[in-house]
Amino acid sequence: MRFPVPYVPPRPHRDDLLIAVGGLLSGLLLWALGLGLQTGRPLGPAWVLAPLLATAAMEPLRRTRPRTALLIGTAAVVTDQFTPGNLATVLMFTDIVYAAVLYGPPRTARRVPIITALITVAVTLGLLAWWRTPQALLTGAVCGLVTFMPAGTGVVVRGHRQAAETALLRAEQTALLAEADRVQAVGAERTRMARELHDMVANHLSAIAIHSTAALSLDDADTTRQALTVIRENSVEGLAEMRRLIGILRETGGDREPTAAPTLAGLDALVAQARGNGLDVHLDDARPPDHPLPTPVELAAYRIVQESLTNALKHAGPGRVDVALQLGDGALTVRVRSPLGGRRDGPRAPGSGAGLVGMQERVALLDGTFTAGPDGAPPQPARPSRPARPARPTRHVRHARPPGTADGAPAGDTGARWTVRATLPLGAVEIAAGRPSSEGGSTA
Repeated sequence: MRFPVPYVPPRPHRDDLLIAVGGLLSGLLLWALGLGLQTGRPLGPAWVLAPLLATAAMEPLRRTRPRTALLIGTAAVVTDQFTPGNLATVLMFTDIVYAAVLYGPPRTARRVPIITALITVAVTLGLLAWWRTPQALLTGAVCGLVTFMPAGTGVVVRGHRQAAETALLRAEQTALLAEADRVQAVGAERTRMARELHDMVANHLSAIAIHSTAALSLDDADTTRQALTVIRENSVEGLAEMRRLIGILRETGGDREPTAAPTLAGLDALVAQARGNGLDVHLDDARPPDHPLPTPVELAAYRIVQESLTNALKHAGPGRVDVALQLGDGALTVRVRSPLGGRRDGPRAPGSGAGLVGMQERVALLDGTFTAGPDGAPPQPARPSRPARPARPTRHVRHARPPGTADGAPAGDTGARWTVRATLPLGAVEIAAGRPSSEGGSTA
């Protein structure tokens, strides 16, 4: 059985207690000395203590119950006008009015200045009509100093406090947004670096894994020597790529020129390397020789061809691998077709599926289209991937992955071919230029 939590009234602030005690002692001293504010009042000097005690009792409530303190304080100061009066009572009342505007709810803070202004005007006009002397204006001014002036001061101070709180809140929100941007930037950079490491090293390591397995499996001196030669070449090239990437990461100043990113000019060397690794690659580059392409497009096309040849080396069946590049309709089309079926003699390297994700991300950064799958396979949704930076999603993406494969590799001989096709719009380079570079030294 749950019992209701008893209500515990808030404790008065220590400063409020000090104000109450100080005001009460000051009022008692003035009363003992017989110092009043006015004469000829209907109530005698002893009645001065009642308003004084009432206002002193309301001072501890100026923060916790400002409206209650204001109502009782108003009644006390009105009663004080029928006695010889006490300066301490009036001063404590002005503090109560100020606290009601400063600590009270917004509705009270809006209404008190208006009400006190109306009271000041009404008292001034009423006394002026009754007394018909200039002294009425002076009395009205004193009334304004006691009522409207502390209320106006409370409005100004409350406005400054609200402005300070708003500025503090904005600063905290800005700090949170900056931290969120930092986390997002770090995540995007990690994604880009993972993609670059995969594209740079996976091809060489795959060739090293396949040929080292062949050298260990076959007891033939010539085959072993040939495999070790390929292993050494891929090791040296992989180390060069790693050194280039490490140099990009260590580059902190602008004194040195950025390292050049791979372009399609190195496509022949890439194809020759794939042939040296055992692939039968045919390159059909139909691009006009006098038509330079933007660096981001060339980089993406180079990496797509590189990753496709790596996947063909690891998973494709025996036969020719066709690489075709065609420029038209304001876009560069890259197509890589490899045998889908059968198994080449020799060892295979396992795949993780990161290659297709990396190719898809590169095409998405250029707002292009990407498909990967067997010829004639129905479109299937792509694997979920996290882009390096929020961008418009790639259109018409499909990855058809036959059972028992890795990175879309075939499991048996079907007589079909596996096709990777990417369309890279040249006009999307301006959009991609505003996003973080996917590789050091490039403008992508």
